[in-house]
Amino acid sequence: MSVKEQLQGVTVVITGASSGFGKGIAIKLAEEGANVVLAARRTELIKALASSCGDQALAVTADVGKPEEVERLAGEAIDKFGRIDVWINNAGIGILGSYTDVPLADLTRVTETNLLGTMYGSHIALRHFKAKGAGTLINISSISGKIAFPFYSAYSATKFAVTGLTKGLHLEVKSEGYEHIHVCGVYPWATDTPWFDHTGNYSGHTARMQPLDRPEHVVDAVIDLIRNPQEEVEVGAYAKGTAVSSHLFPSFTDQMSGKLVLKMIHDAPETAPTSGSLYEPMAIGTEVSGGVQARIEAEDRRISQQH
Repeated sequence: MSVKEQLQGVTVVITGASSGFGKGIAIKLAEEGANVVLAARRTELIKALASSCGDQALAVTADVGKPEEVERLAGEAIDKFGRIDVWINNAGIGILGSYTDVPLADLTRVTETNLLGTMYGSHIALRHFKAKGAGTLINISSISGKIAFPFYSAYSATKFAVTGLTKGLHLEVKSEGYEHIHVCGVYPWATDTPWFDHTGNYSGHTARMQPLDRPEHVVDAVIDLIRNPQEEVEVGAYAKGTAVSSHLFPSFTDQMSGKLVLKMIHDAPETAPTSGSLYEPMAIGTEVSGGVQARIEAEDRRISQQH
């Protein structure tokens, strides 16, 4: 069987499919003949993406923070394609700023999307997989789900929780004897996607991070996991290097991560507080790439010219 034939006819549910990793994964899977179920709040975007992917695509408007909508997502996928083979919990939102400057309602909303959304999707997917005896669950966490980053504390907390959930579920299905059910965690570094445009931001400065990885690296890693499931994958040199450093030099790594984030905030231009796309989806940020690197370079040029 060829590499492409491995994915033909496989039904994959992807949350957060309107941009970033989700959109990139959907495009690549459709090109390889998979059935793709695209879930996000931005209906027009996922409908357009489904249309471009062909007859093997289905768009379902869903907010993963609402369990009834995740149940409906699974039902529509099964009604259309008869089964679900892979479920990718990708939807997520960030929150940046001093913890006490972030409204409590925003902290709750981040938790609903990042953690509860992943829990809902995992629960529904694993019930289905156990009933049919096979399936792959892929949870997109973050390197900040292994190493804490200050001023992203709430986001990091949700991703640490996703890491714990994913590891626990991986062990659980193996202990229960489900040889053909796989639970996988993905741990990217900060990546040039629309995530930075959509994040809630109470830092007083535009959201940025340096260095940035390319979204294609994460997309490729997820496709590889579908073909060859494993417990976890750290994507890219930055994520792998930081993970190794945290094991060998934990105090030094914590200190450096704090200095890195603080420098990124202070170097960025000032901006007004925003809840980003926490409550309502945003019109901006519709592609796989976010153009963040280009935006940072333009901001730095303007700052340099002012001085």
